[in-house]
Amino acid sequence: MNEDIQFILDGTEEAMQNAVNHLKKQFANIRAGKASPSMLGSVMVDYYGSQTPLAQVANVNTPDGRTISIQPWEKSMIQEIEKAIMNANLGFNPMNNGESVIINVPPLTEERRRDLVKQAKAEAEDAKVGVRNDRKNANNDIKKLEKDGLAEDICSNAEVDVQDLTDKYIKRIDELLAVKEKEILTV
Repeated sequence: MNEDIQFILDGTEEAMQNAVNHLKKQFANIRAGKASPSMLGSVMVDYYGSQTPLAQVANVNTPDGRTISIQPWEKSMIQEIEKAIMNANLGFNPMNNGESVIINVPPLTEERRRDLVKQAKAEAEDAKVGVRNDRKNANNDIKKLEKDGLAEDICSNAEVDVQDLTDKYIKRIDELLAVKEKEILTV
């Protein structure tokens, strides 16, 4: 196989894998019932003037399925952490006991579960759009090579390979969505 074609295929597969990895991160931020430190993965705390991920200024853990405990490394950060959680708009009401920040995770209502499923579907659709854009870019690159004199059969085989990659990653996204949907809807 032509090395330019191989380069395009490798780059396309890497881009598609990145879309799937991004989707996994987005899914981790969608809470599905029980408390998890990843629910606060998107929270950024003002740490001496710079926006810093919560996990870098405090220890975040879950003593039980309904509680998230945040133990700051510096007590002076408690108010900043509370403010950051409120600003992240995750629907949590943090409380502090002077030592740490506690969040009681309320059980999900049926309506909230449906909203979370919609959110998960939207994230999956965004990932699919990303994969399709990667396919389009690869096919454009292959067409350029064909214009520059690469054999037509090599190019059409490469386009088939790109479509196979696209199908593989779209299927992977659908599988991830099905798992997340089941997780959200399981009471």
